[in-house]
Amino acid sequence: MIEVLTPVEQKHHLPALPYPHAALEPYIDARTMQLHHGEHHARYVAELNGALAPFPDLRSKSALWLLLNLRKLPAEIRVAVHASAGGHVNHGLLWQAMSPTGGGVPLGPLGDAIARDFGSFNQFKARFDEAGAGLRGSGWVWLARALEKGGGLEVLTTQGHDHPLMHGRFPLLVNDLWEHAYYLKHENRRSEYLAGWWPVVNWPEAARRYERSEHSTDEKSPRFPWTKQPF
Repeated sequence: MIEVLTPVEQKHHLPALPYPHAALEPYIDARTMQLHHGEHHARYVAELNGALAPFPDLRSKSALWLLLNLRKLPAEIRVAVHASAGGHVNHGLLWQAMSPTGGGVPLGPLGDAIARDFGSFNQFKARFDEAGAGLRGSGWVWLARALEKGGGLEVLTTQGHDHPLMHGRFPLLVNDLWEHAYYLKHENRRSEYLAGWWPVVNWPEAARRYERSEHSTDEKSPRFPWTKQPF
């Protein structure tokens, strides 16, 4: 018999958007946001709860913990949890990475780090767009920081719903390369979507995550202190 959790028993829930569906117009259209958040992200949450339903001891784990500890999970749910937990975590980061008052350029330590590691902000943007356009299939494009002490910034892509922490990188900024993120407005023109995304980038949030990433270089801190947080 398949166990079905009641809403009270479910550990994982769809987070509310931090802005209305139409708030990112004209760069991200309202209908795409409605479907992306209310259908696609919601499905990942439902599938994650469904996969965990037969395993009460795993229900209390965060989605990020599950994603980073797939080998500790029963073999029969690893594939499902990989996809659903990854989709849940990555979309949670995506909503935070955008803002109706976004755009501009990053300032402070993050802005300095981007200039140091990419040469200039414009060179970083070009590399980010090029990496995103060049990914074959569905996935994500990230600005991330290596975890080792003094780790530098990198642009990387991940396939499916992989997360940078699965590859030793702390995520600072993300954009979604799955077609559901852009097809209604841009059809198959992914490069057009990427180029038009910058006016909604939430640089204060990326800067906050950059400062948070400093903890990964503190030898007195746990290896992944942020796994206690939802995303």
